[in-house]
Amino acid sequence: MTRASEASASSAASTVEGDLVIAATLTKRFGVREVLSEAHIRVRPGTVHALVGENGAGKSTLVKIIAGVVRADAGDLTVRGRAVDVTTWERRGARAAGIGLVQQHGASAGTLTVVENAMLGVEPTRGPLLAFDRPAAELAKRGREVGLAIDPHARAEDLPLGAAQRAEIVAALYHGATLLVLDEPTAVLAPVEVAGLLGALKELAAQGATIIIVTHKLDEVKSVADDVTVLRDGKTVATFRASDAPLDVGAIARAMVGEDTPTMTPPRAVPSTAPEVLAVAIAPVSAGRTKGAPSAGRAWGASDADVARDSAHGQDMLVVVRGELVGVAGVDGNGQRELARAIAGLDRQRIVRIGGVDATKWSTAKRLTAGLAYVPEDRLHGGLVLDGTVAENLALGRTDVTGRWRIDRAAVRRHAVQRIAELDIRPADSDAIVRGLSGGNQQKVVIGRELSRPNLRAVVAAQPTRGVDLGAVARIHERLRAAAGAGAGVLVISADLDELLVLCHRVVVMLRGELVGELGGDELRAPEARARLGALMTGAT
Repeated sequence: MTRASEASASSAASTVEGDLVIAATLTKRFGVREVLSEAHIRVRPGTVHALVGENGAGKSTLVKIIAGVVRADAGDLTVRGRAVDVTTWERRGARAAGIGLVQQHGASAGTLTVVENAMLGVEPTRGPLLAFDRPAAELAKRGREVGLAIDPHARAEDLPLGAAQRAEIVAALYHGATLLVLDEPTAVLAPVEVAGLLGALKELAAQGATIIIVTHKLDEVKSVADDVTVLRDGKTVATFRASDAPLDVGAIARAMVGEDTPTMTPPRAVPSTAPEVLAVAIAPVSAGRTKGAPSAGRAWGASDADVARDSAHGQDMLVVVRGELVGVAGVDGNGQRELARAIAGLDRQRIVRIGGVDATKWSTAKRLTAGLAYVPEDRLHGGLVLDGTVAENLALGRTDVTGRWRIDRAAVRRHAVQRIAELDIRPADSDAIVRGLSGGNQQKVVIGRELSRPNLRAVVAAQPTRGVDLGAVARIHERLRAAAGAGAGVLVISADLDELLVLCHRVVVMLRGELVGELGGDELRAPEARARLGALMTGAT
């Protein structure tokens, strides 16, 4: 434990338990696996308390126990000075105690409005009819008071992620929550939404609310946290308090991942004469389409002649050369998902070249055989068989591993052992079921399978580190760099500008389905690069 964390731990220990909002020491097992081992956290009133650690460290389990969603096997939990039984503590009691949980992917019913979701189970009536007008007005008022403006009549499924998150926070406050627990709230938000949310959390704390925020992003911790608790392997390994000393993100990072995290190095230069390995048309091909306009797919009736014509006239092509790391920045929903799917052959409506050869008509399987690796944006629905083992998932679609006519189980296991060691997949068990892994370790499985393909020519990685902890980010970046170093062209699609700035040789920006700008070389390393990219992403330039 660092000197700063020891001092903070001593200070926290001297606080009277009754003065704390939460005092917890918890143990939890899932089957034979111990997820929490006497992990402890002490949360002071009116503070923003960051809970950090690698994926699989136990952070989500800890906050879900506090919020009554998961029950602990043993330990102590005190809520505002009142001891509760951790083996029977449940959601209803937590809500009654003023604890509101906002989960990363939300818990709203998409077909209902914001106010209808907020009032589920306590629906207001006027005679025989439902009456949402009064709670709708109160929700809107509460949102304005805390700087989280919402439209109570908007349908949940129509809301951007940031607005949906604001709505859940306001609903929790409306129902009397004075302790807000937010599990990875910024993982799927654009930079401008992150800044707004963090500002709102600080304002809520200033008004007397208490916040627990689970996050992987240390710049967020430094900007918003009063206290920090670090978990590693299910144990509390350090605590920090900003009032004792300025938060040292380096010390926090070392506490999170230890000393063996791969070092980040700037990407090397790529020769301008390097050959093309991947090219994709920005816009879909369709007869008579308007240049630059986004489209859901190739128009019916578009002929080969249409494809050839669009390729030769007016088509913007994004080209990646051998050994190059190219980033695609943009707020979610500006065409990045469609671009990635087109390269993978899941939507065959854009011109694609792999290794300089026209692959537009190729199936996904043929593209992968030709040297393409594809890391999908949604690992749960596009990259994994959740009820399969780690070894099985690492061998999915890999006849070079399994054998073509019958499965070589010994080869599958050897392949899994190698990938587990390379990426530090936890637990280090090739027979572990993928559904039980943390999000970061699930992502490592996808990365391990895709980037170990033979004859690797091109990689498209969509949001490769979304919801992934600091140590896993470093290892994933290391594998992407290694792929480029071995001669592949790597296209990284990410809403995280910091990731693209540290990883890529050049970065292009997509807005409304078009390429609107590019930074590379010295421009990308300049201090104002992040601001320039952010302006392009939001259309401010």
